[in-house]
Amino acid sequence: MDTTNLDQQVSELGDAAGKAGNGRSARMLYGGPTSTLTQTVIAMREGARLGDHESPGEATMLVLRGRLRVASQGQSWEGAEGDLLELPLETHAVEAVTDAAFLLTAAKVRGRRAEA
Repeated sequence: MDTTNLDQQVSELGDAAGKAGNGRSARMLYGGPTSTLTQTVIAMREGARLGDHESPGEATMLVLRGRLRVASQGQSWEGAEGDLLELPLETHAVEAVTDAAFLLTAAKVRGRRAEA
């Protein structure tokens, strides 16, 4: 069994996001292109965005640090550290309200690929 320390991942990815031109960094911890279930840690600097994208299937985001906003079809939801958000199945965007990190868990619909 593999073990991953999420605090360490958040720290490393937060540092990388600070150096990245787009203000974000991600690492898939579980799964892959052919897996149904994937888990990815994503760190974003304040103001960074994941522009409109389709959900690969059912997905949740567990906010590990900071505050995030998810927007879809004229509605938006905010999540803070410790919040678990269910992502809409339709096109949505994510914005970091503060420096933030989250664990994205997705159960992909066969034939669709995850985007991060």
